[in-house]
Amino acid sequence: MTIRTILVDDEKLAIQGLQLRLAKFPDVEIIDTCANGREAIRKIKTEKPDLVFLDIQMPGFDGFAVVKGVMELEPPLFVFVTAYQEHAVRAFEANAVNYLMKPVDEDKLADTLDRVRQRLADKRSSEEAEKLKIVLAEVAPDAMDTLDEEVSDPNAGAGRFEKLLNIKDRGQIFRVDVDTIERIEAAGDYMVIYTADNSMILRETMKDLERRLDPRVFQRVHRSWIVNLNLVRQVKPHTNGECFLVLESGADVKVSRSYRDVVARFVH
Repeated sequence: MTIRTILVDDEKLAIQGLQLRLAKFPDVEIIDTCANGREAIRKIKTEKPDLVFLDIQMPGFDGFAVVKGVMELEPPLFVFVTAYQEHAVRAFEANAVNYLMKPVDEDKLADTLDRVRQRLADKRSSEEAEKLKIVLAEVAPDAMDTLDEEVSDPNAGAGRFEKLLNIKDRGQIFRVDVDTIERIEAAGDYMVIYTADNSMILRETMKDLERRLDPRVFQRVHRSWIVNLNLVRQVKPHTNGECFLVLESGADVKVSRSYRDVVARFVH
């Protein structure tokens, strides 16, 4: 699998340094480089790369403006590269694969590319599954009817959800019973897992983790939060159609307006 890549930075030396480091990875093909945000948006739209290494601090269109500028098409994966630590939170909010500080550390770059490969593999697997579904609909419609019934049944496939999570944190591996997880907070490709008496860091995206957890129990209530509905003890109304869930530990989790109707189906 070749990872078609574009590098974006207004500093020529930064581009050259990243090119040298990426040369060690034979599956990374640098198809173009860009010196500013406007050029990057044009190249991304025409070249349709798999991956973009994107400087944040650039004159004119900065890195975040570039991301916004390509949202109308299926965007590539982004890795933000910058000298400024304070941009980290916004980088994760933009759902970047990772956030690299200049000068780029080779070990962190290798780790980032591992994540990129996994994301691309997951994406291509889902695309292949969708293509297969289309073919099945044409050649075996009866099989598709059965599949649709299973998908519409809320109890179908319940056994496929995780009962235990293996979490490597602080040099140790914890085996966590998912029923003890109270809430989960997203920070880019990292999840903070909260139980009643502990918190652990899991390197995984919110989207991937949601697929592993039973949606009848674990529900997204905010862009950055998943809660265990079995451990909700109180719902407190808030302004602008929002509310707070009070969990068994006493912690409050804000439910954004766009997710309130989802929670209402489960919490009475």
